Amino acid sequence: MNFRDIEYFAVLAEHGHVGRAAEALGLSQPALSVSLRRLEQSMNAKLCKRTPKGIELTDVGQVLLSQVRRLRQTREDVMREIADLSEGRAGNLRIGAHAGLIDSLLGPACCTLLKSAPNVTLSVSVESSDAALAAIREGRLDLGLNVMQSPPHPDIVQEHLLDDTIVVFAAAGHRLAKRRQVTLDDLEDERWTATAFSAPALPLLSLALQDRGRKPLRYVVQTSSLTFRDQLVANTELLGTSSKRLLKQIKARHRVVELPIRGFNVKRSVGVFYRKDAYLSPAARQFISILKTTAKIIAKEQ
Repeated sequence: MNFRDIEYFAVLAEHGHVGRAAEALGLSQPALSVSLRRLEQSMNAKLCKRTPKGIELTDVGQVLLSQVRRLRQTREDVMREIADLSEGRAGNLRIGAHAGLIDSLLGPACCTLLKSAPNVTLSVSVESSDAALAAIREGRLDLGLNVMQSPPHPDIVQEHLLDDTIVVFAAAGHRLAKRRQVTLDDLEDERWTATAFSAPALPLLSLALQDRGRKPLRYVVQTSSLTFRDQLVANTELLGTSSKRLLKQIKARHRVVELPIRGFNVKRSVGVFYRKDAYLSPAARQFISILKTTAKIIAKEQ
């Protein structure tokens, strides 16, 4: 088996077209076809089939592509580890975080890391839980900071950091804002704003209403921006959900209140994620330790 043929196959699979793959590799189409036939002969299996639009992988081809991607990740991990050891390089840490954790947890932890390891560089993105997990599995992120999954993905390690309580909040002038207690029935005709980070609170709340024979939640605005959500809730009759911890920060910027909803008790756990077989640089291990220390401080302040 020729490793160059395997790499050519991966490029072909990713492009889905012999001509485009050959152009990307700087090969002629006949040369790429010869490479594919040689690989198929060495494996004694058909790896792809031609279609009017290009090529499609067979089941065997799909398995091979999956393993090739794993090999690529392993190769990249090895190169990063060797560079860290041979050059004393701190490297770049790629982090994907839940939007609600940027200010309270990620920000302070990054400040601490950069003070203690000034040569480290950071690439930080805001990611939903599903997007972060996919990026970690594919080697595009080193660490994820998000709501923990149950059950956890078999290829992902989750380390617990802290627990959150989810609450419903409204503008200070909302009709429900002055009540000592709000029932689920009171929420039936309310309008809501939701974000990509609202799970699991809103789906659970909607199910609770339907179980009581009520209408499900009515989402008027869906957004990926927590700042935009907060502005909408503070200046309209829309309701939203937030962690109790984050709501303290929202109250510092807007006139909003927590609604005391009877029978609504949703908690979630926040953790740091990384690929089970991934190389963790010294900077990544140090950052995980800093996250745990920062999370303990936050938990004491709640």
